Amino acid sequence: MMGYQPDAQPKLFYHSFNLEERIPANSILRKIRGHIDFEFIYRKVKDCYGGRGNVSVPPPVILKMML
Repeated sequence: MMGYQPDAQPKLFYHSFNLEERIPANSILRKIRGHIDFEFIYRKVKDCYGGRGNVSVPPPVILKMML
């Protein structure tokens, strides 16, 4: 099953670990996120995912990891 990425996930694992504070303001990935809407990826790959099983890593996350 295809996983979906929430719009924002500022806190991860622990209440004191904030992703927004860890990523520099001038990061290239922040600039890319500001210019590209990654929602189109879900439509492009939806036929590649089944309806059963564990939820996958969201496709935009996989693409961003490759950047």
